[in-house]
Amino acid sequence: MTTLSLTVRDSVTMLRRNTRHLQRYPAVVLVSTVIPVMLLLLFVGVFGALGETVPGGDYIDYLAPGVLIMTIGYGSSSTAQAVNRDMTEGIIQRFRTMAIARSAVLTGHVLAALLRTVVSLVLALVVAGLLGFRPDAGLLEWLAIAGLLVLMTFALSWLAVAVGLAAPNVEGTTGFLLAVQLLPFLSSAFVPTESMSGAVRWFAENQPFTPMIDTLRALLLGTEVGSDGPIAVAWCVGFTLVGYLWARAAFRRAPAR
Repeated sequence: MTTLSLTVRDSVTMLRRNTRHLQRYPAVVLVSTVIPVMLLLLFVGVFGALGETVPGGDYIDYLAPGVLIMTIGYGSSSTAQAVNRDMTEGIIQRFRTMAIARSAVLTGHVLAALLRTVVSLVLALVVAGLLGFRPDAGLLEWLAIAGLLVLMTFALSWLAVAVGLAAPNVEGTTGFLLAVQLLPFLSSAFVPTESMSGAVRWFAENQPFTPMIDTLRALLLGTEVGSDGPIAVAWCVGFTLVGYLWARAAFRRAPAR
């Protein structure tokens, strides 16, 4: 077998191991799937009257893209904690002594995160549809939406893997968890940035989640993407590269704990 085929085989083995591992921690799956849905129900119920103040006039159409991004964020939080558990419990150290492709250990976590996030995104879209979300996307737009969501998932998942490896314990991942869970609240996810004031508006317009959400919203609602599309892709590619290189470096120097 070639090196590539061995890496793929080991990555699939790690993916299977991580998928089965989720059965031991059902709360992790619940957090990454149920909380975004609860937020969707909460904000539609509480802030549904904002429909008259957002573009298009229907708040669920405006809100749904932001909830999809938050779903990816919550999924990456679970990934950081899972990787840190493997690190602090000596599982990764044991893998490092085995005759397997080292990259497969990290790739298995990222692929498991991708599968878990896809399930969560589908559930969020179904609930949004039940609440009245009616996207105007055509086939090409849906393909672009799928590609962008996968790219965002890879970006946050690789960052989560790096944070999980680098953190000394699960509490050490808290900063990353807060960032991916709270930053969407300071973006265009819930209200247009034009309605914000001062420094909050500047931050919301220039932080990475806003172009991601605006691009996703434009694709779903069939409006012009504009310059947000390239900016969103650039943020995702940048996060992926930083997370991947950081994770590789952290894995190589991982000490015995």
